[in-house]
Amino acid sequence: MKISSYKKFLLVPFLLSMGACSNYLDVNVTPNNPTEVTPPVLLPSALAGSAFANNGELNRFGSVVMNYLSGAGGSPTNYDRFNTNGADFGNQWRFDIYGGALVGYQKLIEAADKTNSKAYTGIAKIMKAYTFSMVTDIWGDVPYSQALQGEAFIQPRLDKQEDIYKGNQASGIQSLFDLVREGLADLEAPSTSKPAADDIVYGGTIDNWKRAGYTLMLKMANTISKKEPALAKTIITEVLAKNLYITSNAQDLNVKFGSSVGSTSAIWNLAVFGSFSNELILSTRFLNVLRPSATDATKTDPRLAVFYTKPSTDYVSIDNGFAGTLPTPTTTWSRYGAYVTGAQGEGPVRLITNFQRAFILAESALTLGTAGDPQALYTEGITASMKLAGITDAAIAAYLTANPNIATLTGTNEQKLEQIITQKWIAWTGNGLESWNDWRRTGYPRLTASQNAVGIDGTRPVRAAYITQEIERNPNFPNPGPQSNAKLWWDVD
Repeated sequence: MKISSYKKFLLVPFLLSMGACSNYLDVNVTPNNPTEVTPPVLLPSALAGSAFANNGELNRFGSVVMNYLSGAGGSPTNYDRFNTNGADFGNQWRFDIYGGALVGYQKLIEAADKTNSKAYTGIAKIMKAYTFSMVTDIWGDVPYSQALQGEAFIQPRLDKQEDIYKGNQASGIQSLFDLVREGLADLEAPSTSKPAADDIVYGGTIDNWKRAGYTLMLKMANTISKKEPALAKTIITEVLAKNLYITSNAQDLNVKFGSSVGSTSAIWNLAVFGSFSNELILSTRFLNVLRPSATDATKTDPRLAVFYTKPSTDYVSIDNGFAGTLPTPTTTWSRYGAYVTGAQGEGPVRLITNFQRAFILAESALTLGTAGDPQALYTEGITASMKLAGITDAAIAAYLTANPNIATLTGTNEQKLEQIITQKWIAWTGNGLESWNDWRRTGYPRLTASQNAVGIDGTRPVRAAYITQEIERNPNFPNPGPQSNAKLWWDVD
């Protein structure tokens, strides 16, 4: 997507919502800020920044690569055929992430520290860790410990992904886990001021932020669990002992946008309403997962009608990598439904969820031996997802009864893991990045190559290529950098 188009359709509305943070666009140059920007101004813009980064072009990529959607035009057609390069996500790297959300959290921490507003610094550190985890999970080794420090490090080094997750005291690198722990400690401390309406996630409920922080630790431990099982088990056990994590859908870390022009979520503009909307359509492969039988309605996942639209007599989809004549008219296409985008673009954007927590604990109980019953936690994950989609208890029970192959974990531990991750994949409809993480580290769900696949060796990408502009301006980036078939540190599947 060209920068001019990106600014016109996405960046300008986002920066308008960011208020004072719209000045913080260059992570490596001291921003020309107002003299004082208060935490209540900085907090909502930074939160919106993380959601916008997760929900926009990177989500189009993830949604296509993970077969929720198929590419019908533009960049998604290339993603669908595994053709990616360093020009793909420059806008997201520069404006949404480093020059948007991350610098927003850094400025929030600095502003809140001046008045000992620990509630604000605690939230900022948790979300800074979340956003950095997203960055390293996409690109691998990235600027971390030297980033966001203005002229002190105009060309920041790339820290190894292992050091970002685990820390490296000798190199002055704080682990993401310790950054979250630091944020949680701040939330326990006295605070001279606390957020209220400016907290667009929880409305100032600090207990929910604590739960989100501990659940983020579960997520990150789960991400590295194949590479570092002992460390992952220790962290998950630590969180379970604390017993303060997300346990209901009402505690999900969601970011809501507005429904008026200029304030809507990124995916609404990219997949439903804007000029890019006809570049995406429901994947036939995912349709066949949710509706494996055209004649037996009991086999149809009840979330199908919630996740996707059906403007015609039946769902209209294409296969991934399809290169033929597209269905007409485009008004009949099945697209992401209001569950993903909101009725008018308000979302919410789901970043950390209850169903995610249940599936993580099911997996860790199965593979790491942490506390809990894998079957009970697996059922809890499916149920939480379905209830989030508005499915009634009776409909959930009927579906699970009619589909024992889905309801009950069976076979070897590896086969049970496949069931867990496959259901987690379905539950993550609307957030392709999270499913991409799971697929890379476990190999599940089982995905076959798209039609007309090209890219590197015709293989599904396992990382994003470094941004071309960053390679050109920062000699710390390798040139050429690792390509889309080079695995990340934690990807050992």
